[in-house]
Amino acid sequence: MISTAELSPRTLSDEEFALFQRLVKRLSGIALGPQKKPLLLCRLGPRLRALGLRSFGEYYRRVTAAGGEGELVHMLDCICTNETHFFREREQFELLEREILPAWHASAGHGGAPFARGRRPLRAWSAACSTGEEPYSIAMTLLDSLPSTDRGAAAGQAPSWAGDAPVGATGICILATDLSVRALDQAQRAVWPIERASEIPEERLRTYMLRGTGASEGLMKARPELRRLITFRRFNLLDAAPRRFGLFDLIFCRNVLIYFDAATRASIVARLIASLAPSGYLFLGHAEGLHGTDHRVRCVAPSVYRLQPPGGLEGSRNTSSPEHASCLRISE
Repeated sequence: MISTAELSPRTLSDEEFALFQRLVKRLSGIALGPQKKPLLLCRLGPRLRALGLRSFGEYYRRVTAAGGEGELVHMLDCICTNETHFFREREQFELLEREILPAWHASAGHGGAPFARGRRPLRAWSAACSTGEEPYSIAMTLLDSLPSTDRGAAAGQAPSWAGDAPVGATGICILATDLSVRALDQAQRAVWPIERASEIPEERLRTYMLRGTGASEGLMKARPELRRLITFRRFNLLDAAPRRFGLFDLIFCRNVLIYFDAATRASIVARLIASLAPSGYLFLGHAEGLHGTDHRVRCVAPSVYRLQPPGGLEGSRNTSSPEHASCLRISE
């Protein structure tokens, strides 16, 4: 009898690694440098054992053969890194809470606020949502910015993505996308280990999370009013932006661009900027700032950019300075 251990592939040849490098790059845009060879061996090894395959060459033939599409999804799930936290890079959430949202609320009723009652809902996109901590952090922040009299109405509505149709009460629509089916499944369940509670401010934890009991002890779950705000979809950042959801007032695409090469990063950022609503904001990871001279977006805080209105830069806030302008040359 052949044991599972005997079937376990222990080596990944340079030729096999090169095959997977090209395949992963073509499918997802993720650039696997030479230093990622041990990672690929570690992450795909269990999948090969589960399938009873003896080599990575056999696995490559399996995923590229006719009918191998389902296994390709498993492969990408194994390769994707899903490291995330609630309110990660907290300074960006503080900017959203203390400056951006109050400014929008202050202009409500004057024709310029996407968060105004009776106008279209505010749209946010978490473009690499992983296991859901980011979109739920966004949802908590947006709900908390509303007057208490409006929170119930906003949380009681399912997201309405129908163009700019009025929604009757202040609306919030959050699109959360990721390449990983496994991560999306957990995000949609909205269940995490209770240890993650320490990442959420105490008042928000009491308001928006449920503590598991009995068979669910040691877990926490987002309340229904939070879950109703979020629409989950599988999405590849290499694809055209999801136009059926309209333009977005807020786009979060953080700590994912670092996995792509420069040309791929530039094309992704171009599509993200094209998906911003007028004066919308793009949030990147702190290691993913933009630098250059394309004034379609202006830097308003580290790795946070605002889409400029047609006709050039607005205001006089140090707009000639390089750190307050950006193009699609992305910092390494």
